[in-house]
Amino acid sequence: MKVSYQWLKEYLDLSNVTPEALADKMSRTGIEVEDVSIPETGLQKIVVGHTVEVVDHPDSDHLHICQVDIGEEELSQIVCGAPNIAADQKIIVALPGSRITGNVKIKKGKMRGQVSNGMICSLGELGFSEKVVPKKYAEGIYVLSKNAVPGDAVFPYLAMDDAILELSITPNRADALSMRGVAHEVGAIYDQKPVFPSFELTEDETDSVENYIKVAVENSEDALSYNVRIVKNVKVAESPMWLQTKLMNAGIRPLNNVVDITNYILLEYGQPLHAFDYDQLQSKEIIVRHAKDGEALTTLDGEERSLTSEDIVITNGSIPVALAGTMGGLDSEIEEETVTVAIEAAVFEPISIRKTAKRYNLRSEASSRFEKGINPATIVTAGDHAAALIAELTGGTVVAGTASETALEIKNSVVSITLNRINGSLGTSITIEEVMVIFERLGFDVSEKDGLFEVVVPPRRWDIDIEADLVEEIARIFGYDNLPSTLPVSAARPAALDDKQRLIRHTRRFLEGAGLSQAISYVLTTPEKAAQYMMRESEATQLEMPMSEDRSTLRMNLLSGLLDDVSYNKARKNKDVALYEIGRVFYKEESRTLPIEEEHLGGVLTGSLLEKDWKGQPQKVDFFVMKGILEGLLAAYGLTEAITFVSDNKREGMHPGRTAALYLGEKEIGFAGQIHPLAAKAYELDETYAFELNVQAIVEAEKEPTIYEAIPKFPGMTRDIALLVDETITNQQLVDLIYKKGGKYLINVRLFDIYQGQNIEDGKKSMAYTLSYLNPTATMVEEEVSKAFDKVTNALVEEYRVVVR
Repeated sequence: MKVSYQWLKEYLDLSNVTPEALADKMSRTGIEVEDVSIPETGLQKIVVGHTVEVVDHPDSDHLHICQVDIGEEELSQIVCGAPNIAADQKIIVALPGSRITGNVKIKKGKMRGQVSNGMICSLGELGFSEKVVPKKYAEGIYVLSKNAVPGDAVFPYLAMDDAILELSITPNRADALSMRGVAHEVGAIYDQKPVFPSFELTEDETDSVENYIKVAVENSEDALSYNVRIVKNVKVAESPMWLQTKLMNAGIRPLNNVVDITNYILLEYGQPLHAFDYDQLQSKEIIVRHAKDGEALTTLDGEERSLTSEDIVITNGSIPVALAGTMGGLDSEIEEETVTVAIEAAVFEPISIRKTAKRYNLRSEASSRFEKGINPATIVTAGDHAAALIAELTGGTVVAGTASETALEIKNSVVSITLNRINGSLGTSITIEEVMVIFERLGFDVSEKDGLFEVVVPPRRWDIDIEADLVEEIARIFGYDNLPSTLPVSAARPAALDDKQRLIRHTRRFLEGAGLSQAISYVLTTPEKAAQYMMRESEATQLEMPMSEDRSTLRMNLLSGLLDDVSYNKARKNKDVALYEIGRVFYKEESRTLPIEEEHLGGVLTGSLLEKDWKGQPQKVDFFVMKGILEGLLAAYGLTEAITFVSDNKREGMHPGRTAALYLGEKEIGFAGQIHPLAAKAYELDETYAFELNVQAIVEAEKEPTIYEAIPKFPGMTRDIALLVDETITNQQLVDLIYKKGGKYLINVRLFDIYQGQNIEDGKKSMAYTLSYLNPTATMVEEEVSKAFDKVTNALVEEYRVVVR
């Protein structure tokens, strides 16, 4: 929003406030001023000229020799190539030695043999953007008003001596998207009440709007208020200088007196208006409705739009003549031949306007205001003011009455707040009197009783609805710089990790020590990947408005994301990857609105954990490498119930012969194994191993207390045993039996060899174990170890028919 400092001075006394001071004060009270610029800065010696005589250049088909009055005794000769130069014009003259935009210096010279004492300028050469130069002067020089005095500096005539404040308006402060709104804000800052000039609306009582138009709104939610004024006998022409300069300084291109007045009202009130050529409507009826799918409308930019049923349109009863709140139709555009104008002042449904503007890339000053909100109390007033100005500047006559369809209830809102709430929120000790003064400066009616304020907020501040909004207003006007910068006071609590945090931190340290790196995958994935490797049955949780199909569903496993990460690495020639992730998965239950969140641990290994070096080749990871890492991790948790690995040949996506389910006692808490070759192929991976555990179940499980013991000072003893067993018997079965029969001094059983092949009959395998014995309180003797060892041997022979080799 570009705000004219001189325009603000029409409403407030700013004689003792510089533009820079005003910008600083506004930025400190909540509305940021991005820049303060004065258009004349850097320009020198540019004056008003009067073309007394203009003749064609004898040696050129487009140049003209001009005799120009620049306020001196003698006329000054200037050669000009503008196509619209003519005698008896007030023009812009850059004198010899002057500076125009771009720091270009103008010198006295000759053009095709003719002396040229300076330059006749266009607005572009004074720094005006092409987007704001009036269409009439886009290809030539700008002609000033007849009352301009030759020799005077040109800047006051073009309002280039004004200071332009560029405001950065946040969506919640759309009330400041108008000069009146900014005036109220500045008035509150400087404790002034803005005074807005009144206008006189003279109507032709012999003629009624009912003779011209009738309006209807099919759905009141689309347009809570829709109003039309008629001005007849208008003469469309160029706008006066004061109106053009105000629009140009605000970044709007002047077109003609009718359209320029609607834009002027937009800037003053923040109320978008639209002017129709009444005769081109070819109807005495206006109906506001939703467009039909495929319905066509050619907008003012000349583009034919194929509309959808989501668009709100203004129709003449049968066909669309404008896109509501966005852009008018080309057929009803104001032109030089227009004699009767229909002025629309309305409020439209914000979300629909935003979607329409976005759909057709028609973002405008009007649509921006409809999106963010407008002051409902000034809709009719703005339309009346526009009608009065059009009548004044075009010589037209306002027809009596307004065609209106409205369901809008205009009322003040009442918000209550206590003094304790204010001071408690701001950390201040503001008094009741100070609060009352602040509300009065803001223009709010307020009453107070026993520290409770009843604040009546006018419709122009539709952003204020709850007590927190009032706290913010008080803080702004009181001054953020005046708020105490004290730290909040709260009860001190000792910092400590809970059980879950300690377990997760330990898990990270252990896995990173084992050679894995932490990964963080996307929580959102595809429905197919979300359903892979699930540890329980559940429906997927879908987003209602996903940004993409690849990120539409909350994950129900960690492995699919980790496999994507490994695939990403492998595609970049990194074949040795070991990743883990601790994160949440989401399960859906019909009885719950929100999904169940469960903490999981997942890991993926492929390639090797070690790099090739001088000592030899690295060993590829396999199931047992991964199982060893998990056993070490789970052992470190100190769980009271035993962890067992049970063969699992039915888990989808996993190798049927190399996968195990993990049980904590009788409860399944995860799985580990090789990714099925077909699934690995889909991810473009080689042989890959993975695991996923329910961390939540481990956190909730009972654990043994950590007990530190001294290193035993007595030596232990070992025994080795080699067994010939059926190949169907598992290592876990043998180990469990050895521990069961090994006696109280058996502390460890380690498998050190497995063999099948030559000299071993079919269906058999050889397994060799080392049994370690230790008595922490005395030196062990051969007899007690041999006795315990014999019990183990006898039990193995009896239970599994083993052959001791």
